[in-house]
Amino acid sequence: MKATEFDERFDAGEDMSAHVDWTKARRLNVEAKRVNVDFPTWVVAGLDRQAQKLGITRQALIKMWIAERLQ
Repeated sequence: MKATEFDERFDAGEDMSAHVDWTKARRLNVEAKRVNVDFPTWVVAGLDRQAQKLGITRQALIKMWIAERLQ
């Protein structure tokens, strides 16, 4: 099936899941990439306090704050 036919059938509301190889599916711009950042001790302590107040991990807090700032 050509992409144009696929798009037309999808846009018409047809269930196209049988035509998709889900083992090769990727979520664009969501793949994780590890980075290392060095913070002063006082920054880490502050991050830990804020994370504890919110009941989340330090890593989750950093991800959340950076994502908010980038939006």
